[in-house]
Amino acid sequence: MTSADAVTPFAQQTAHREAPPAVVAMVRTIRESWAQVEPQTEDVARFFYGMLFSLAPEARELFPANMQVQRSRLMRAIVHVVHMVDRPDDLVPFLHQLGRDHRKFGVVSRHYEAVGTSLLAALKAHLGDSWTPAVERAWAEAYTIMARTMQEAAAADDGPAWWPATVIEHHRLTWDLAIVRVQPDYPVPYHPGQYISVEVPQRPRFWRYLSPANAPREDGAIEFHVRAVDGGWVSRAIVSHAQQGDEWRLGSPLGRLSVDRTAGQDVLMVAGGTGVAPLRAILDDWARWGQNPRVHLFYGGRVRDDLYDLDELRQLASTNPWLTVVPVVEQDDMGGAEHGTLADVVTRYGAWAERSVLVCGSPSMIRATVSKMLVAGTPLDRIYYDPFTLD
Repeated sequence: MTSADAVTPFAQQTAHREAPPAVVAMVRTIRESWAQVEPQTEDVARFFYGMLFSLAPEARELFPANMQVQRSRLMRAIVHVVHMVDRPDDLVPFLHQLGRDHRKFGVVSRHYEAVGTSLLAALKAHLGDSWTPAVERAWAEAYTIMARTMQEAAAADDGPAWWPATVIEHHRLTWDLAIVRVQPDYPVPYHPGQYISVEVPQRPRFWRYLSPANAPREDGAIEFHVRAVDGGWVSRAIVSHAQQGDEWRLGSPLGRLSVDRTAGQDVLMVAGGTGVAPLRAILDDWARWGQNPRVHLFYGGRVRDDLYDLDELRQLASTNPWLTVVPVVEQDDMGGAEHGTLADVVTRYGAWAERSVLVCGSPSMIRATVSKMLVAGTPLDRIYYDPFTLD
């Protein structure tokens, strides 16, 4: 299959309102077969990595000793791709970013081949009699397209595989929350709202996604807001043990969480806890301009202490009349705040049908908020969020 052939099914989908029958059949086959093995994802992941390290033993050195987090991340990535497989306008940019990001591991063509073989073998082992020639063809074709797309993006990227950065400040706000500022050796080309994978000396070969909380600056400094999550090997190490002078590695920027400030459409932002970081980066960028769309930001948490950035946001709003900040707490009796979950409070105000909606926070918060907004009448195509922001 040539490079041009590899992108044909997705290109056809983009060019036509209705996808060709062959593409429709491939998508249906992939989703139906994945639905059968999804309850066994942990076993699928174990089988996959066992096969991968057998085919390419040198690949084991690319991963941490404890594979629990990596197995979970693999499954989330597969689920995300399965959900996007018939949305090429979203999937192709995602795969481009993923291909560039994987350069930090030292991934080469042989590894892509071993991954494809291992994925098909894992699916075959767990689908049993449901693994038919048609299912095999669908997965093989889809993986070939995805791998080629990632490799082409990686080959076309002339930037570094990762950026060295030094911790210049570590400010621990609470036992489980810290603000960390790092100074890359040279600027990282990220856009406000994107996230970046980081590797810290306390957890070598563990990469965790963090969102810059500031727009790119002339000096290149980046601020991260990090909460230690249960089972989060990297986040807990950063909050408890990161210190000034630590050398970090920063991967390629990822994510497409953004809105065009010149489009003339007002914006709703919904942030839970440290999910405010990428939204604050967008606001930080917009504050450079005299005129902006109206922005309504609902910033929520269980208790008052979860709204650690509220004072900074209120100060930003005081000098930018286009910004309205609404604090939301679930449990505390906090004056000047709305009470309830973010999902309840946001929809209490209406459907926000005419606004672009950006949602950031934990997976459960995103699911609850998006679900309730859809029921309230918010159009699905106006809601934006990123899938990979956790340990």
